[in-house]
Amino acid sequence: MIIFRKSVSIFVLLIIFTESYSQKKSNFYGSFESTGIYYQENEVDNYNEEFASNNYLNLKYIFNSNWSFEAQIESYSPIRLQGYSDSFEKTHLSTLSINYKKNGFGFTFGSIYEQFGTGLSLRTWEDRELGINNSILGMRSTYENDRVTIKFVGGWQKKGRQISVGKVLGLDSEFTLLDSDETYQNLIIGLSYVGRFENLAFPDIFPPVGYEFNDLTNLFSGRVDYAKNDFYFAYEQIYKTEDGIAQFGLILNDFVKKGSAHTMNIGIAKSGFGFDFTFRRLENMGFYGDRFEQGELYGESTINYLPALTKQHDYLLTNINIYESQPYVSFPDPSLMKAGEIGFQMDLYYDIEEGTFFGGKYGTSLSLNLSSWNNLDGKYSYNPLDYETNFLGFGQKYFSEQSLELRKKWSDNFSNIFLFLNKYYNKRYVAEKFGEINSQVLVVDNTIKLKNKKSLRLEVQHLFNKDDMKNWYGFGVEYNFNYNFSGYYNTIVNYQNTDDGKPRYYSFGASYSKNSSRFSVSYGKQRGGLLCYGGICRYVPEFKGLSFSINTSF
Repeated sequence: MIIFRKSVSIFVLLIIFTESYSQKKSNFYGSFESTGIYYQENEVDNYNEEFASNNYLNLKYIFNSNWSFEAQIESYSPIRLQGYSDSFEKTHLSTLSINYKKNGFGFTFGSIYEQFGTGLSLRTWEDRELGINNSILGMRSTYENDRVTIKFVGGWQKKGRQISVGKVLGLDSEFTLLDSDETYQNLIIGLSYVGRFENLAFPDIFPPVGYEFNDLTNLFSGRVDYAKNDFYFAYEQIYKTEDGIAQFGLILNDFVKKGSAHTMNIGIAKSGFGFDFTFRRLENMGFYGDRFEQGELYGESTINYLPALTKQHDYLLTNINIYESQPYVSFPDPSLMKAGEIGFQMDLYYDIEEGTFFGGKYGTSLSLNLSSWNNLDGKYSYNPLDYETNFLGFGQKYFSEQSLELRKKWSDNFSNIFLFLNKYYNKRYVAEKFGEINSQVLVVDNTIKLKNKKSLRLEVQHLFNKDDMKNWYGFGVEYNFNYNFSGYYNTIVNYQNTDDGKPRYYSFGASYSKNSSRFSVSYGKQRGGLLCYGGICRYVPEFKGLSFSINTSF
């Protein structure tokens, strides 16, 4: 626990530094984040009775209106948290960049975070919860004015302390054809190109013999965004040139396919009413800095951004059997052949007015979410490996979900949330395990405001499931002593799973916040499974232990 005490000491020093430093004007900014866990019990032997921590120190200095500098130091000591790639280790300089801007022109040298359009062709970003930092080490140049934005990016992709073998380069352009504040109307079109160059050779042949497909894989993208008053519409299409497909850790010379992506978003946003519909079709859209990284567990080498388009839930039982997007080609056996995904998500929001029969004194908010995702329909062959898809064909269903949420305020001090969810999850096609799961979840979440800035929140939830691990129940209590300090307890129990001894998972802890700093500590037994943020997931093994986190900025 020496490292725990060191982290707390650093935290205290940073708070003192922040309090004094915030009183002065400066061009220096930074943040520090530390998460540590003492693993009392664990399903991974390397972590039994061991302490692990992830630590991040980000520093930024603005020299003047044109020049800025940014660096991030990371430390995984004595070992990284479980569920993170083994490419994260020790203490090292993780990212470093120098930026210049003047008269609409911009240049960056070093670590680059960028996104083209919706990210279907290129997105580099950092998400510490997921263990993703796929920045590009290289150069970026930009030009922008009121009507035009041009970007160029080139370099190697970051992977832990290493960089990719393949080189990444991209060009993005965006043109504003219509922009009117008087009628609240605008029209934007965008064109993008992303290339990944990697010279491959068969590893067991000497002298080396190259593959028949091109070393350079290209993505070409076009998009349009239109909005007028309460209405909006967006469409993006991507074409991916032929590339070898990875199967069982090998790149196959005789399984070479093109790829494509289509996404459409349309909606209406008014006061008290909202409608949003998204359609997406992905075919062979896995795209990595190194080809052999296709299908790797941690997603740290992906060039493009392909999140699952399903509703993101806040409750423990609603996050069992989560859907992950299926953009890849996967042929594990003749009974399971996938080429991508096709589906939709729809959201409908409606506020019942105050003073009506159903609205009551304070009004009522309703939201409905529907989503459904399938394999691409078509002709599939396992021997030889091949497929041909239908553009709008819906094949084997992967996942579907319907949820209805009601938010109701009953008085100045009491409100609650009712959530009902119906879910179908195909383990065979999504997780490549056996089984199909039909389940329903019911959640009641109540909040009571007390005197002196105090509040109490109580939630109860139940998962109905005749398949897989059968029924669950859970509840949670959270008490806020004031705006700065709170404590909680929650538990979920798989009470019908007698084969595994009715597993129970629980956690209790507290958090304290002041200004730009937050400290939290918790203890409990955490369920293994997918941890997801924004539709991107990583697997976390089950464990029992003591956790803490520190987060401050200055």
